[in-house]
Amino acid sequence: MMATVQQDDAVLRIETDSYHAAVQTEGYVSGVMAGSFVDKRTGARDLSFGLCIADFLLEPGVDDESTPPALRYHWGDTVHGQIPKRYVELPQICTQAKKLPFEVVEGKDFVAVRQWFTWTTARPPYPSAGSRWEQWLVFPDGTRWFFAYDKVTSSNTVNSLLLRMDMPGHIKHQSGDTFEKIHLSYHGDIPPQAFSENFPPDRRYLYQRGQSSEIPQRFIRAYQLSSGVWLAGMTLEPSVVYEAWCHQRGYVCMIQEIGGWCVRKGESFGAVHLVGFFDDHAEMQQAFDRHRGSLALHVEDGGWFLER
Repeated sequence: MMATVQQDDAVLRIETDSYHAAVQTEGYVSGVMAGSFVDKRTGARDLSFGLCIADFLLEPGVDDESTPPALRYHWGDTVHGQIPKRYVELPQICTQAKKLPFEVVEGKDFVAVRQWFTWTTARPPYPSAGSRWEQWLVFPDGTRWFFAYDKVTSSNTVNSLLLRMDMPGHIKHQSGDTFEKIHLSYHGDIPPQAFSENFPPDRRYLYQRGQSSEIPQRFIRAYQLSSGVWLAGMTLEPSVVYEAWCHQRGYVCMIQEIGGWCVRKGESFGAVHLVGFFDDHAEMQQAFDRHRGSLALHVEDGGWFLER
């Protein structure tokens, strides 16, 4: 079967030989639409508010008196913990962009979707907004997974620029009733009972590059559904992950931040992710190792390829 795409108003509905997925171009945007990623073999479905969802640009640090109240990042609570950050550019793409332009490429055995957005508000002292986010989603036949490439081109020089996103996606549940385990490659397996009560991201399961955690050989975050199948999200070059949360705030919050380096005006950074269904840990690891070190994804001339 050839991978296909159909436009249904503001939703792009994709089907491959292995799964269904959808991309929402209006409303809650970016990534793969909540509950739309369905494994044909098992009927398993994602539990998220969306997969590979994009937020905003930040940097480490604390706001000062020059920051307008509306642009201050709130921390020191159960939502963000004791992890000080500052916004660099807003708004949050998923909730406030409202509508994204898109491009669809249909190849012989894949469908690709590109979306993009330009941030409109910069926090002082950054002189101007205008950084650009771009995301390619590639849905190939012959696999139970898809690829996502997120790229940011900065309109400012920032000493440690971060893109926040959901990876693979948050997990909806009530006292752990929808999943059997969570797996973090830098920690291990976690039972659902660990998420029965809210706790901040810096209390448990926090990954911070170069601080509390060494860079792992593989960067995989996954959850096992009641059917036994796993839904995993992988960052194929582990060193690009700056910070990753796995905490409870009414749902399991799977925030991930990429970057954390000096980015000069006009420069870009990004990450390639692989998101899909797997039968066990070994299958996840094999998929990761096959694509390890991928830093960019290109779609051109009716085909696509990963750059390592």
